[in-house]
Amino acid sequence: MERQNVPPWELDILLAEGWRHFGTFFFQDRMGWNNDKLSSIIPLRINLKDFRLSKSQKKILRKNKDTRIVIRDAFIDEQKETLFYKHCARFKQNVPQSIYDFVSHHPSYLPCHTLECCLYDAQDTLYAVSFFDVGQVSTSSVYAMFDPDYSRMSPGLHTLLLEILYALQNNKKYLYTGYAFQENSHYDYKKKFTGTECYDWQGNWYALQNFLLY
Repeated sequence: MERQNVPPWELDILLAEGWRHFGTFFFQDRMGWNNDKLSSIIPLRINLKDFRLSKSQKKILRKNKDTRIVIRDAFIDEQKETLFYKHCARFKQNVPQSIYDFVSHHPSYLPCHTLECCLYDAQDTLYAVSFFDVGQVSTSSVYAMFDPDYSRMSPGLHTLLLEILYALQNNKKYLYTGYAFQENSHYDYKKKFTGTECYDWQGNWYALQNFLLY
């Protein structure tokens, strides 16, 4: 469904019912292609009261302690578009065509309030950006991109960890990380965050360890 103006309280409801959005289009995907096989999609979120940093996650934060971090209202400019195309060079299949496949032309307020988390190196070069929506009691990761030359710094995980810390600092209850598949996939890193819950498409969220994934 197409939506232009989604207030924070309604965004919370949509996220809790398994909706996601790219641009102004909201959708529920229950099946998707995973390694050329049609697989069941499981929406995921982190119940932040149960979240704890793991040793490897703490290591990522320490490794990047000198990175300059900027969190602000989201906007797209030439610098971010250039970064997007560098990021897309990593992919061999399902290569995105435009950053506007994921965010609107006015992402800070259409269709809802969206922030960006930007990472800059010591030379003040922008090398990673993630976009996340802000609801009344929740936040939701929308899209992340980074310069492949900085892969050693785990920028994708770093921005997600910073999104989690932002949500905690702003007293949110949940952070929606998107989805994974029942079978193994490259999205399995999302299952490694403590406090992760899964949606059963019947209105119920279960702790990951209690959800029958396999």
